[in-house]
Amino acid sequence: MNRFPKSAIVAALALAAVACQDPVDKAAKARIFSPEDPPKVVASAAEKLPPEDVADSPRVARRILSMDASEVTERLGPHSYKATVTYEWAGAPGTAPVKLTETRTFRAGPGGVSGDFHGVLENSRDQGLEVMRVGGQVYARNRYGTFRQRLRDRGIAERTRAELTGAIRDVDSLFRARLHLAPQGTVTYEGRTAWRYSVDLGPEGNTGTTPMALPALSEPKGGRDETTKRRLAFFEHRTPKSLSGEVLVDATTSVVLKVRLDGRITVPGNDAGGAAELRMVLDSALSEIGQDPKLQPPADFLPDADKPQGIADALDRFGIPRNKPEGSTPTPASGPADEPGDDEGN
Repeated sequence: MNRFPKSAIVAALALAAVACQDPVDKAAKARIFSPEDPPKVVASAAEKLPPEDVADSPRVARRILSMDASEVTERLGPHSYKATVTYEWAGAPGTAPVKLTETRTFRAGPGGVSGDFHGVLENSRDQGLEVMRVGGQVYARNRYGTFRQRLRDRGIAERTRAELTGAIRDVDSLFRARLHLAPQGTVTYEGRTAWRYSVDLGPEGNTGTTPMALPALSEPKGGRDETTKRRLAFFEHRTPKSLSGEVLVDATTSVVLKVRLDGRITVPGNDAGGAAELRMVLDSALSEIGQDPKLQPPADFLPDADKPQGIADALDRFGIPRNKPEGSTPTPASGPADEPGDDEGN
């Protein structure tokens, strides 16, 4: 016969459980089951960046000029962006200049940092790429290729979004963060009040950013090739010579709305090559602010693949044998391959 009633046993177990609770365990459980912190970009978008302080505060100026596309979308909502960047190299007298024009277009849907978007990059040499994210699914292609769904390369969408919309950040970096903004009052742009700034080449000095300490470059055994030497010589010895233009900054969100820049950079002659000059011209503008572009996935796209066959499929198509693991099923030599190569789908 049981000497203790069930209620007494239950009460004793409850008291033992309460007595054995460890503060460390309670803290761990609180961390595990706490709500997930929002992405850092959401917190950044909540920071107040008074556009009227841009001329007097290098930190505010650099934050606004280098604002990432994800933060712009958090602050501004759906919008369209278009930029044209022209690069023109001039060398020694008698040499023909080299010119390249890039066109960058970007459309952001609602949803902030995790929302849909569609970006296209094209240049005057008939090259380009296109990336879109719709409903959390990413699709990408080169200029004349077929869209391929990207399930594994999860960073391609965010990288492309940042690169397409970072034209003013790229110019500021090439000019060694010397974009100097002088206030010229306010104007109305796309129905919004914007601060207008004239741009000139500022002095070297405090840029409002902390330089990142980078490790020394690793030297190849055979030495650097000539192309690498020229590129490094440009970045190490470039000297900004002139810069002009204007920038419009939204008074409410501190987002850059419109940019016109024209600048020149010189590189002295050295062992890597002769003296040269680079002229850069940037025209960019935001439009359709607040309008949902209603993006749709591509009508036709290739499925994701760990490793598209490419060359191997071409060998099979022309009946050229290739080494395969023992026991594998040979691929028919005739007929079109089911999976295109990298150059067709990526």
